[in-house]
Amino acid sequence: RSGVEAFVLGDVPMMAKIAESYTIEMGPLGPQWKESPQPFSCSIEEPTKQTKFKGIKTYISYRVTPSHTGHPVYRRYKHFDWLYNRLLHKFTVISVPHLPEKQATGRFEEDFIEKRKRRLILWMNHMTSHPVLSQYEGFEHFLMCADDKQWKLGKRRAEKDEMVGAHFMLTLQIPNEHQDLQDVEERVDSFKAFAKKMDDSVMQLTHVASELVRKHLGGFRKEFQRLGNAFQSISQAFMLDPPHSSETL
Repeated sequence: RSGVEAFVLGDVPMMAKIAESYTIEMGPLGPQWKESPQPFSCSIEEPTKQTKFKGIKTYISYRVTPSHTGHPVYRRYKHFDWLYNRLLHKFTVISVPHLPEKQATGRFEEDFIEKRKRRLILWMNHMTSHPVLSQYEGFEHFLMCADDKQWKLGKRRAEKDEMVGAHFMLTLQIPNEHQDLQDVEERVDSFKAFAKKMDDSVMQLTHVASELVRKHLGGFRKEFQRLGNAFQSISQAFMLDPPHSSETL
């Protein structure tokens, strides 16, 4: 067993020293994470093609600049992927959104690079706005470390973190207010119903969207081509109009 189940069943031994803590407080709608004392944002700009090993290895690097330092660092997709996996491993009770998918071919095409950059920006905006994920030591290391040697040391330190899975529950500071058991059970049941409905709805939407894409790439493609030819014919007609008569059109 791991995570919440192991913690609830008492299978997690207490530790002598816990260096980090995350606070849950009572908000107007119930328990919530305490807001970050130092909120910040982070920009991702200038995707640039780089090479190493005398041109044998080619990759894209992104300039990542956190607002609270103003000092840019340069990160590859593999660095984002490392951070994503550390977040999944540590915060088993928090939903961490997926990174943009990996792609074996076409990685250096401009459209793909721009599309990936936009998705990385959305992902980063979620990370920096989350009161817990944004305070993670591994995330700070990702945003601030500019030295290769220090990067490797910090990376190993994050990978040896013991406060993961069920042990993460030991870092939580909970409200002192008494919680009504029936109210808690109702909230949990309500959330479970919401999560299931959301999963089913997203799957249905994905299926419908996939069907539409398939149809537009198939039979509908010819129909859109015919429509385009019709508009092209109209534009050619305007070209035959006496000078200036159709300028407003």
